[in-house]
Amino acid sequence: MHNFTKACLLFSVLLMLCSCSKEQNYTAYFGGQVVNPRTPYVIFSKDNKVIDTIKLDKDNRFFVKFDSLSPGLYSFKHDPDYQYVYFDRNDSLMVSINTADFDQSIVFSGRGEAKNNFMMELFIQQETDRHKAYDFYNYDYERFRKAIDSTYNLREAFYKQNKETIKWSEGFDFYAQQRVKLNYYTKREYYPYVHARRTGEEIKSKLPKDFYAYRKTLNFNDARLTDFSPFQRYLTAMLNNMAITRSYKNGNVQEDALRDNINKLNIADSMFGKNEGIKNDVLNNIAFNYLLEDQNIVNNQKFLERYLQLSTDNSPDNEIKKIGNAIKQLKEGNKLPAIALVDSTNKAFDIDNDIKKETVIFFWTSCARAHLLNVYQRVEELKKQHPNVHFIGVNVDNDTEWKKTMGLYNFDAAQQLRTTDFAALRNKWVFTKINRTIVLNSNGTIKNAFTNLLDTRFEEFLK
Repeated sequence: MHNFTKACLLFSVLLMLCSCSKEQNYTAYFGGQVVNPRTPYVIFSKDNKVIDTIKLDKDNRFFVKFDSLSPGLYSFKHDPDYQYVYFDRNDSLMVSINTADFDQSIVFSGRGEAKNNFMMELFIQQETDRHKAYDFYNYDYERFRKAIDSTYNLREAFYKQNKETIKWSEGFDFYAQQRVKLNYYTKREYYPYVHARRTGEEIKSKLPKDFYAYRKTLNFNDARLTDFSPFQRYLTAMLNNMAITRSYKNGNVQEDALRDNINKLNIADSMFGKNEGIKNDVLNNIAFNYLLEDQNIVNNQKFLERYLQLSTDNSPDNEIKKIGNAIKQLKEGNKLPAIALVDSTNKAFDIDNDIKKETVIFFWTSCARAHLLNVYQRVEELKKQHPNVHFIGVNVDNDTEWKKTMGLYNFDAAQQLRTTDFAALRNKWVFTKINRTIVLNSNGTIKNAFTNLLDTRFEEFLK
């Protein structure tokens, strides 16, 4: 609360600047404060394109003035987390952020605060709904329908109540409506194939004929939706539902995943073929999710061949090509690319030369305490069973938070390191999930760059 008070004081300065200015129309201000920062900047973007990289000052505050900011949906990112902010004409906003609980901590203040705080509250409600819905997919159809309809009605009522109170613009209303509807539609898309996977019951043929009628109400070629995460989540669910062909009782999981994801590329090409920009964004989203899940190098090559046949995105910033190239560098037998790692005394650790025995590298953050405790319990068990294996825990927090957390627990079972360059970790080691684990041979070469310490079959890699 003390930090948020500081942010509010900063906003009072912003208001003074606004009142002294004669500029109208599209002038806007954006700023705030980041508690427990992971990087020294905040990235401000629109339509997946960076507008500004705003540096934090010595008090971890940031502030920027835009002379011509068009009304619309923007995003702000503090790696690895991001959220949305909507600017109407002449809006000026401050935001309070705490990386220890990024989404829950966000509070907007200033001109335009009400609609943005509503959107954050709706997001948090829907995240809670999403977790509660985990068991819904086991239900028979009627019970499933009643469960998701009940939740949808609550969120729709919340939306209507706030729309009446806040009286926001039509531009903002588009995204508020879509967030409510797409969350509901996504659950419907998940149901047939998740139900089949969990129960073994093929239910698609038993669904009402109008089960997918809502698809006709969606404009898949609306550019406003392309980079909106509720739409991306819905699209992923829909493509999964349309493309998944495997039996849930047997089969080669990796080969099935390759076939299903190539099917998704083909479906997306047919759905969005008339709009190259949107099609490329959808193809990139499919490819991004697949390449980070299936790390079979041969399959990756087959998948990328089809992706390159369909995509017309030849920009030098194409993230899929970058990820594909980075994954190639992480194949079995290669050395891990060098990144900045330090121990608690700030002494550098050389990943290329300091590995002397078979090594397991895992990752942790104080923001995921349950994972932290589970992974260290597992490390202690494995250490007893495999005393000749060296374990390294790589933390992704800032130095202060790292040392504070280490002081609360006994982490003697593993060597403790911290990355001082998160961007390099993300780009060179393709780090996107905290449950990622890397196994190295005694000579420092890669044995498996994409596994999970908590997987029941993990010990197979230590034999």
